[in-house]
Amino acid sequence: MLYGTIWSRTEQLSLQERSMITLTVLVALNRENELKSHLRGAKNLGITKEKIEEMILHVAHYSGFPTAVSASQLLNKVWDEEKES
Repeated sequence: MLYGTIWSRTEQLSLQERSMITLTVLVALNRENELKSHLRGAKNLGITKEKIEEMILHVAHYSGFPTAVSASQLLNKVWDEEKES
């Protein structure tokens, strides 16, 4: 239901906007396993690393810097995966 119904509702929010919202929530909740998967998805949607870094910096002031540090480290790992292949 989530992906078929919610993610396909592109009239008001684009896929990129939904992805950024999802990333923001996962960073704030410190859900690293889910975040890794959604970071890959965001990358595939063409969301830049710099945009995600800016979001993480913004969220850090609300969720705490430890969650931001974890998210930043995971972001770097996901972006570096391509180089390792």
